[in-house]
Amino acid sequence: MTSSGTLTLVSTKDDDLSSLPVVPARHPWRWVGVAFVLVLAAQFVHGLVTNPAWDWPTFARYFTAQSILTAVGTTIVLTVLGTVLGFALGIVVAVLRMSKSPFLSAVGWTYIWAFRSIPLIVQLLFWFNISYLYQRLSLGIPFGPEFVSFETIALISPMGAAVLGLALHQAAYAAEIVRSGVISVDRGQLEAAAALGIPRFRQFRRIVLPQAMRSILPNAANEVISLFKGTSVVSVMAIGELFYQVQVIYGRNARVVALLMVATVWYIILTTLLSIGQHYVERYFARGDRR
Repeated sequence: MTSSGTLTLVSTKDDDLSSLPVVPARHPWRWVGVAFVLVLAAQFVHGLVTNPAWDWPTFARYFTAQSILTAVGTTIVLTVLGTVLGFALGIVVAVLRMSKSPFLSAVGWTYIWAFRSIPLIVQLLFWFNISYLYQRLSLGIPFGPEFVSFETIALISPMGAAVLGLALHQAAYAAEIVRSGVISVDRGQLEAAAALGIPRFRQFRRIVLPQAMRSILPNAANEVISLFKGTSVVSVMAIGELFYQVQVIYGRNARVVALLMVATVWYIILTTLLSIGQHYVERYFARGDRR
């Protein structure tokens, strides 16, 4: 301490922090957890290989059978059509839901409420049995003369009923996914774009949509994967998708476990491909956000 009362620190070699040894943090319990998980995984794999109840020869015989491959194709078609039509209609419903018109907003809200409240299997059976409820449909003046009428017995095939039910059901969830992504974009950016005189359509295409997609994609991918696995519900309509075909085969040969594993592995493979596609699409839309 000096005569003026101030404290002076004198740096010494011992005070130099750079000379201290750097010891990495140790996580012993982390390695214990890793070892525990590896042991459980090894036991599970060992059981799959050695347990004859899994019936792997039957699995190998049917995994690439023509009937199974055809059923996988039907499942993919149902998923693609349900996704494309569902999200196309979902965007329209989302626009209605965000409309400043109370009437249009109420229409969008009612659609979402109705189709999220009714179970998917009930919707599918309703469209499958539409000819029982309405034997004839007609076009004309309401409560007046009819111009065109036709029988509903041949209007909707089982495949058409399945696509229609899946698409209408998917649209209700897609609408909320799209709406949540759009409202997540900061309104200040739209105000700045409007101040610069950018047209509204270009605002949506170049400002709102790229940012909204970062919020939309994870939830949309989850919905697509859920729809892909949910196509098994159409088995109640005797449509030859993957799960229905598996049921038909094990109903004949009683090899339930092996055939269920055939369906499981196909679902895993296709879900993995969808997840990989999701990764690259998300990376594309996040390219301006990465540093």
